Amino acid sequence: MEFQQPLPEPWASLPEDQTLARIRAAKAALGRRVFILGHHYQMDEIIQFADARGDSFRLSQIGSQAVDAEFLVFCGVHFMAESADILAQPHQAVILPDLSAGCSMADMATFEQAEDAWAAMQDVAPGRVIPQTYMNSSAAIKAFVGKNGGSVTTSSNCRVAFESGWKQAEKILFLPDEHLGRNTAFSLGVPLDRMAVWDPRKDHGGVTKKELRDAKIVLWKGCCSVHQKFGPDDVPRVRVAMPGIQVIVHPECRWEVCQLADHVGSTDFIIRTVNAAPEGSAWAVGTEIHLTHRLAQENPGKTVISLAGIQCLCSTMFRIDPPHLLWILESLLEGRVPNRITVDADTRKWARVALDRMLALPASPVPARPTAAATVD
Repeated sequence: MEFQQPLPEPWASLPEDQTLARIRAAKAALGRRVFILGHHYQMDEIIQFADARGDSFRLSQIGSQAVDAEFLVFCGVHFMAESADILAQPHQAVILPDLSAGCSMADMATFEQAEDAWAAMQDVAPGRVIPQTYMNSSAAIKAFVGKNGGSVTTSSNCRVAFESGWKQAEKILFLPDEHLGRNTAFSLGVPLDRMAVWDPRKDHGGVTKKELRDAKIVLWKGCCSVHQKFGPDDVPRVRVAMPGIQVIVHPECRWEVCQLADHVGSTDFIIRTVNAAPEGSAWAVGTEIHLTHRLAQENPGKTVISLAGIQCLCSTMFRIDPPHLLWILESLLEGRVPNRITVDADTRKWARVALDRMLALPASPVPARPTAAATVD
C-alpha cells in the first residue's frame, strides 16, 4: 500500500468552518462527476457529504451503478476501495482520501501466508478443502480464494456461504476473521473442538497435522481491532446497570460475547433491528462507536449506548477527515486525481470470480444467535 504524504497547505490548517464550506462548494462544482461513498463507521462530518451510506460491499455496488460519475471517492479503508475498483465501470476512478486508512484485519493475511496455509491443508486433506474469505480482506486474498475454487463472504451471508462450502468440500479454510468464522460455524452446529486456528506468525500455523485433519473448519488468526475490544464482562455489567436492556453485537465480536448477547448480526442487521424496535426500548450495541452514536441520534425515543465502557473507535477509518476530503475534491477540480486505487488485471479477474460466486449464493436467512453446537459430519 502506497504511503500517504502529509496533507499539504492550505488544506492542513484551514479552520473547520472554511473546510466544510469549501467541501460543499467543490462538491457542487463537480456535480455528477463525483460520487462520495460513506461507510457506516465514518464520522458525521464526513457522512453529511456522502451520496450513499452503507457497508463496504454495498457501497462498491452502488458506486458502480452511479454511471454518470467519473470519480468514486470512497470514505472508508483500503480494502473497500479495492473492491470498489474491482466492480467499477471502466471510466470510473476510485479514490481513497487518505492512503493510510487501512484495516488491521485485512493486513493480518497476506497472499504468501495464505499460500502456506493452503499447502499445509492440501498435504493433510488433498482436494477436500475450499477457501473462503471475508469481505474485509485484500484484493490479493480475494484473488487467492477465487483461484482455488472459493468465494467471498459478508457478515450477512456467511452462514449461507459456509453451508455451500461444505456441500463442495469436507473442510473450509476461512480468512481472515477468526471470530466471524467461529460464531458462524458454531451457529451451524460445528463444535468448538472441530475448529482449528491457523496462526500465520507461527511455524506450521501453530497447529498439528492431526488438528488440521480433525477440523471441520480452519480459522485464520485474525480479528477486527474494534470488535475485539468488547469483552464478556461488558454484557453482565450493562445488564446490571440497565435492567431489561437488549444487547446486540456484530459477529466479529468474540464468541464469548456473542453467546451472552440477545442478538448477533451484521451492521445492516443491527441498524434494522434498532430502527424497528419499539419506542422506549434500550439497546447496548457492540460495534464501532460512530455507528452507535448515529443510531442514538436517529432514534431519540430509544436508549442506544455502546456495550463497552471505552470508546471503540476505528482509528484507521477516522483518518478520512474533512481536510483530506476537501483536498481530494479541489484536486479533482484542478484536473489532478490523487490517491487513485487500482487493482491489477490478474488480481481483479480472480477476485471478481470470488465475488461473483458469493453473489450466486442463495439469499441469507435472518441471523440467529449462536446456540449450542450439535454433532456434525
